[in-house]
Amino acid sequence: MSGHGAPTIDLTTLSPEETSQLKLAIVAASWHTQIMDGLVDGALRAAKEAGISEPTLLRVPGSFELPVAAARLAPHFDAVVALGVVIRGGTPHFDYVCQAATSGLTDVSVRTGVPVGFGVLTCDTEQQGLDRAGLPGSKEDKGHEAVTAALATAVTLKQYS
Repeated sequence: MSGHGAPTIDLTTLSPEETSQLKLAIVAASWHTQIMDGLVDGALRAAKEAGISEPTLLRVPGSFELPVAAARLAPHFDAVVALGVVIRGGTPHFDYVCQAATSGLTDVSVRTGVPVGFGVLTCDTEQQGLDRAGLPGSKEDKGHEAVTAALATAVTLKQYS
């Protein structure tokens, strides 16, 4: 697992006046319930730490649907976070879904200028997803990290609005 070299972004160092006024949308896939529940909990906890009391949470069927939902929401929000998990199986389906989600979310961010936090886990095994989901015993909390990155980017870009 590679978490080595990741930046430390502390939401408390961002101005609460800036972050609490941001409109945040979280779009979450529904596959792999236990992992997704951890990702969503981490994302909501990060939003709360930033002073965002009521982020919008939208659930979609799977990771493939994340880009279209993010595209619809982006014009109405200061930041969007996409959460999902794709676990490798025995067919190329994994590659297609991962590529579509990654390309689609990148396109939304670049096209709209709205930061999209990337919280889509692409794992070889379910255990890798559990290790990143922010659950008790997890080594990482990618839901929290995705919100933190999106909000920090939104604050940074706000001066260029």
